[in-house]
Amino acid sequence: MRKPLILIAALATTTLALAQAPMANGEVTKLDKANARITLKHGEIKSLDMPPMTMAYRVRSPQLLEGVAVGDRVRFTAERIDGNYTVTALSKAP
Repeated sequence: MRKPLILIAALATTTLALAQAPMANGEVTKLDKANARITLKHGEIKSLDMPPMTMAYRVRSPQLLEGVAVGDRVRFTAERIDGNYTVTALSKAP
């Protein structure tokens, strides 16, 4: 009986985390791999109360920048971590 409860709790936690930080659409305008930063032109990010703009973000992990280039359309998740806007997930848009 415990295994189904653990699975349900894990799914609920994952769903809650996704609800807190939805994906946004953007376009890469600049990459700074040496400093783990990316500049994105993006639409509104409601979860951060942010209007459409072009902005430089830190990335949680430099590996997120692998495989993306200036001009690529991307989907990303950004969060405010320690007072800094940080991209926590990044992938090329289909």
